[in-house]
Amino acid sequence: MQFSRIIIIYLFLINLAAFGLMGLDKRKARKNLWRIPEKTLFLSAILGGSAGAIAGMYAFHHKTRHWYFVIGMPLILVIQIGLGIWLMSLC
Repeated sequence: MQFSRIIIIYLFLINLAAFGLMGLDKRKARKNLWRIPEKTLFLSAILGGSAGAIAGMYAFHHKTRHWYFVIGMPLILVIQIGLGIWLMSLC
């Protein structure tokens, strides 16, 4: 399997997981259950799931009142896009 194909599959899965974590945490918040730590939500974004985390934030209306999510998640995405462009220019 080509390396680029592996990267695409990984990014799809991590974004799906980040999206799901946002939805799961919102459901737990509504039911007043044990919550997913915010550092776990940010870690999923840092590991490549920032687009999924942003989509989940707005799809589930979750963490949109916390400035560090509203600013932090898009900032992570911009940094990741910049790193991706830089890495592709090296090839």
